[in-house]
Amino acid sequence: MSINRRKFLQITGLSGAGVLLNGGFTSCNGNKLVKDKAVLSALSKIKEAAEKSHPQQFNMCGYAGPKLETVRVGFIGIGDRGTAAVERMAKIEGVEITALCDMDMERVTQRVGGNKRIFGIKAGQNILAKHQLPPAKEYIGGKDTWKELCESPNVDLVYICTPWNLHTPMAVYAMENGKHAASEVPAAKTVEECWQLVETSERTKKHCMQLENCCYDFFELLTLNMARQGFFGEIIYADCAYLHDLTDWNFNKDLFWDMWRLKENQNRNGNLYPTHGLGPVCQILNINRGDKMEYLSSMSSNDFTMGKKAAELAKEDKFFEPFNTNNYCGNMNVTSIRTNKGKSIMVQHDVSSPRPYSRIHAVSGTDGFAQKYPEPGKISKKHEFLNEEEMKKIQEQYTPKIVNLVGEMAKKVGGHGGMDFLMDWRLIDCLRNGIPLDQDVYDAALWSVIIPLSEWSVANRSNSIDVPDFTNGQWKNNVPIDINMSNGGTTKIKKVLESSHQLKV
Repeated sequence: MSINRRKFLQITGLSGAGVLLNGGFTSCNGNKLVKDKAVLSALSKIKEAAEKSHPQQFNMCGYAGPKLETVRVGFIGIGDRGTAAVERMAKIEGVEITALCDMDMERVTQRVGGNKRIFGIKAGQNILAKHQLPPAKEYIGGKDTWKELCESPNVDLVYICTPWNLHTPMAVYAMENGKHAASEVPAAKTVEECWQLVETSERTKKHCMQLENCCYDFFELLTLNMARQGFFGEIIYADCAYLHDLTDWNFNKDLFWDMWRLKENQNRNGNLYPTHGLGPVCQILNINRGDKMEYLSSMSSNDFTMGKKAAELAKEDKFFEPFNTNNYCGNMNVTSIRTNKGKSIMVQHDVSSPRPYSRIHAVSGTDGFAQKYPEPGKISKKHEFLNEEEMKKIQEQYTPKIVNLVGEMAKKVGGHGGMDFLMDWRLIDCLRNGIPLDQDVYDAALWSVIIPLSEWSVANRSNSIDVPDFTNGQWKNNVPIDINMSNGGTTKIKKVLESSHQLKV
């Protein structure tokens, strides 16, 4: 079917924001011409997909599901994140690691700094043997072998640690085969994938959790509990970020399979990794549970480092010639979000500038303020930060029970200071005790959809774009999930805390 230019601009949402020239799109903010047809196609679909409405089949917010006495876990992707997850899960009672899936039986990688690591199925089996656990069934080789793991009757939870483009297909297939899905971040890359996760989870009544470990960092949990108890008064705004110089990692030939992480930064411009900073502040602002995102606007700087790095490497190594382009994501992206209740969120993304790591994590309310970076976290009630003695009292008063219960053990087990283990422990504890998950499929979809929406806004001279409501209006009625309990009340707290599984260390 033919379509005229005016109609095309209306459909794509590019009218007034950019022009089509010689088969490529250029935004009016001076960004270079984009001629890649796949990129153009993806950009043209984002706004249309974001404006679609989908009727809710079942409200997964607050849904607990039947208790699982034992949680049988199958891992897909036994790389850097996968091996660490197997190690953590091996220390939790009530878990059986029944399946391991990877493209390789064994592979050796050399990380930045010269440390060699062994990945692959053999590495996972070695971890199980070290903990005197039975070997897991192996799924190896073909690109679709992971489907066999999802179909296995001996798996309850599929734990996904693969490149980003596989997260949604694997999570959807796992749920369609009666499994809960837990996916590394981001859970999805496109608006369509976000809706796929939501619709599949609602239809199958299977959990789909994005493994956002930063929601379980200790200062983030402290400020969440403080917000829930009114310390900050009415929250006005929150600032968050993922500022992490990954330049050397992304250009490391041995670290990421098929250089997938570097490729994610080519031909895309926006906030490509928002959820580490965004997840915790969304919980503090009760997003999807009393408030919702209305719209966002996003702006990116030019790229001043990655293209230069690629050109330098290509001179010495032909391997990098395909990466010697000028189409890398801008160094700094700033995305501003406004909520229905008039709150605002700033999300920054920079993975290619030489600056200290930061997620910012700033929470500002009518009665108080907190900010984590630079560490250690600081809290204020008026115009000055609290002193050390006052901070100690705050921590004693507001540290959540889950941290008092598992925090010290989590620090010993490790994983980004313990938050990775606390995340895994909480997930298993919820599944075993019939507790709603802290992060449900609506969170996974919403926090991930910032990626394509920010790309659209950047390409459209930072024009605003509406954020889909994945709860289909239920955000008005959904209530926050208490980090210490289900919605069952004080009896449930005591039962959870007293009967929670012990750790094997």
